[in-house]
Amino acid sequence: MPTFTTSGATIYKAGVNAAASITGHWQIDNWIDDVEHYICLLCRTDFISAWGTMDANKKYVLREAVENLAAIYCIQYDMSGYTSRVEAEDMINILWARFQDCVMLLKDQKSVTDVLS
Repeated sequence: MPTFTTSGATIYKAGVNAAASITGHWQIDNWIDDVEHYICLLCRTDFISAWGTMDANKKYVLREAVENLAAIYCIQYDMSGYTSRVEAEDMINILWARFQDCVMLLKDQKSVTDVLS
């Protein structure tokens, strides 16, 4: 069960042209769970356990990071809804860049310390 976001928010990040086959797909929650745990390991911080005590700013960055990477998985799963492969790749590149920005913030030790204190 995802902690940081919902499947609907993830699909929204995949864009208006995300294939209909992905909407309501059972795998989205699994991808979200995968990403949440990946971020915890990547940042070496158990954000899942700390979720209830974190301030809104840290929650926003975590939510955005998870939505961005999980949305990439949605796009990769079925690119047929996009007007072209280039459009899908542009979406992936934008989401990936923003995911990287979020992870950089989360890995910042001051931010992590603030989250857990």
